[in-house]
Amino acid sequence: MVCATRSKLIGARDPLGIRPLVLGRLGDAWVLASETCALDTIGATFERDVEHGEVIVIDHEGLKSLKPFPTRGARPCLFEYVYFARPDSVVNGRSVYGVRKRMGMKLAREHAVEADVIVPVPDSGVPAALGYAQESGIPYEMGIIRSHYLGRTFIQPSQGARQKGVRMKHSPNRSVLEGKRVVLIDDSIVRGTTSVKLVRAVRAAGATEVHLRSASPPILWPDFYGIDMPERDQLIAANKTLEEMRAHLEVDSLGFLSVEGLYDAMEAGPRDPHNPQFTDHYFTGEYPTRLLDREIEEGGREVAARQLSLLVSA
Repeated sequence: MVCATRSKLIGARDPLGIRPLVLGRLGDAWVLASETCALDTIGATFERDVEHGEVIVIDHEGLKSLKPFPTRGARPCLFEYVYFARPDSVVNGRSVYGVRKRMGMKLAREHAVEADVIVPVPDSGVPAALGYAQESGIPYEMGIIRSHYLGRTFIQPSQGARQKGVRMKHSPNRSVLEGKRVVLIDDSIVRGTTSVKLVRAVRAAGATEVHLRSASPPILWPDFYGIDMPERDQLIAANKTLEEMRAHLEVDSLGFLSVEGLYDAMEAGPRDPHNPQFTDHYFTGEYPTRLLDREIEEGGREVAARQLSLLVSA
């Protein structure tokens, strides 16, 4: 978080570093922002990431760094790289664009398919689709055109608002889709709302086959650290098998990037099951902090493992 008084600018990052916070300079002034792209926008230079558990206090005397919390290992949020952060940002020393492109390349290796064209779900699916196309050798085309006058449908407050937003936000490009076997690449599949509407629109534009690929693993558990997916019964992967999801989404085939593939795209080495390098509970049920909801805390790992096993075996 960042706050300002009449005499101070104060920034604090949580002890696990779940959310990013960066420090920059603009002339003689210090700048605090959630992403490096904000610094680029105003012409500031990036100095460093605020460390996990660090508190920055800036006043007329300069900058002071405080570390009031017990030392813990960092566990930055993987969803920043999957969806939240802008692709032109560098988060915790990693290019978001580079990670997303590698996610697409890994997805192409894990879930190859014979097709005529790779189409991203814009805008957040674009880097992964580029990676998938590069790895597979299938041409990349903008088969869906996005209106930039609307915000993100994933975080709209109601199902009706999300559905209306999807209709207004995305338009199929018939000249690219007609008569083609299409691979749709999305950054993630949360509720499935956007996916169903897009698949139907792509088919209506003349696609002969639609294959859906998610550049993230199945989202099985809700988040309590700033991402708007609080109800488990709204998460499609938590309530359906792979085949049930495929039928519900009306696609010819469906594939998700594996957790191992995502860690590989992060270039972080294999996931440590005893001490994960990242906050990845939405995929694994391994929450980085204790939860007040004992059912979620105790059941998360077991149910997530069972669902992932079903998806892998399918």
